[in-house]
Amino acid sequence: MAGIHSAPTRRDRVVRRLVPLVAASAAVVALVVWAVLPGTGPTGPVSAPTASAPTSTTVPPTTTTTLPPTTTTVDPGTLPQTDALPSATSPQFLAAMQALFGSVAAGTPATAQAAFFPQSAYLQVKDIADAASDYQTRLVGEYDLDILAAHAELGAGAATASLTGVDVPMQYAHWVPPGTCYNGVGYYEVANSRMVYTVAGVTRSFGIASLISWRGEWFVVHLGAVLRTGSGGVVLDPVTGAGSSAPSSTC
Repeated sequence: MAGIHSAPTRRDRVVRRLVPLVAASAAVVALVVWAVLPGTGPTGPVSAPTASAPTSTTVPPTTTTTLPPTTTTVDPGTLPQTDALPSATSPQFLAAMQALFGSVAAGTPATAQAAFFPQSAYLQVKDIADAASDYQTRLVGEYDLDILAAHAELGAGAATASLTGVDVPMQYAHWVPPGTCYNGVGYYEVANSRMVYTVAGVTRSFGIASLISWRGEWFVVHLGAVLRTGSGGVVLDPVTGAGSSAPSSTC
């Protein structure tokens, strides 16, 4: 009937009290779930922060360029003298003698300089006013003339002549001390070595007037003669056969 309300029963009163409690409990549960589950939030999933990729710095490899070794040829004449007695069989000496004889056979003095005493060493040895001029005008000039004279001695078969040996009388080698023969530096000297060769099938030889030492190697300082009377070239004791060496006390 309209306007008539029945009194709430005891059951209705219990239900009304439980509804707010259930709602409150549901809210608490939802809050707990949101707190413990990663990646969720009150309004939906939360994106995890994106990890930055590690920065990689690539250092280009160091390129090391290996340069070829520098070959420096030191002029032995600029180095100090030694008291080493030279050998007559050293590779340097034998090569120098081959160059000298090749120059004689061809008649080309310019190609024989490897066998000749170095100018830089001569400037150390000679205690005179103008050693450089003496070296060039006297020693080298006489050496060139003697090579040309020896070439003429070989005759028509010069181009086919062949060196067979160089006999150095080591028993006559002696030390020339400083202060002798206008020298400021000492050296070993040996006179009258022999260049033995064949030409047209015949063994012949001529002498080397004087070899002197520099740092343990022999060099020619006078080819045809130490002292000379004329202005031309000299051939020392040219003979058929190997010839022989005589002692000498020349400087």
